[in-house]
Amino acid sequence: MNEESYVVKFLGIPFNITNVVSGLIAMVIVFCLVWFLSRNLALRPKGKQNVLEWIIDFTNGIVSTNVPGEQGKRFNLLAFVLFLFIFVANQMGLLVQVIIGGKTLIKSPTSDPMVTMSLALLVLLVSHYFGVMIFGFKGYLVNSYMRPVSFMLPINVLEEFTNFLTLAFRLYGNIFAGEVLLTLIGGVAKSHGLVTTIVALPLEMIWQGFSIFIGSIQAYVFVTLSMVYISKKVEVEE
Repeated sequence: MNEESYVVKFLGIPFNITNVVSGLIAMVIVFCLVWFLSRNLALRPKGKQNVLEWIIDFTNGIVSTNVPGEQGKRFNLLAFVLFLFIFVANQMGLLVQVIIGGKTLIKSPTSDPMVTMSLALLVLLVSHYFGVMIFGFKGYLVNSYMRPVSFMLPINVLEEFTNFLTLAFRLYGNIFAGEVLLTLIGGVAKSHGLVTTIVALPLEMIWQGFSIFIGSIQAYVFVTLSMVYISKKVEVEE
């Protein structure tokens, strides 16, 4: 993908308009989806309410598996919102890409490393915040960095950076690679007229379906790893 993002400077600070617009669209889609599924709730769920409750049960299950007990319930909403946002963001580039003047205005937000790093940083900040809130600052330092033995401190500090990078770039790499391949297949389809279009069309459809699967799996993986990292901060290390 050779298209550039729209970037504007305000007070000397560059702002990536592509990320802002794409992220806002993903958030609006998530809001509208949840609003639609949550209308006219009933004690006996049916239809669209079943879909919403299945998603909630699914994300709650991720949380309870990694942060069991009452401690984990406070992260249910975080997991729910993270999963829906990342799932929608992963699929956006498969459905629509808006390119104006050689610059991309709308794409999958998660195909940009700055977006995935922001999400990863958010998760790590949440984990640190609740770690300090539960154990106090001193107890948090001991629990997170000096157990099971104190000489693990340098390794545990280094692990913070590796967790951040792996969480961010696993998501980015998978989504970016999917969009690149779709772009290449589209380029092949246009290269030699009808013949290459006929050959490329089934490949495009197959890869679209596979990318939807990958996008869903990556949303699940991101939320699962997020809860794993949070659990290390809010539970006592043995």
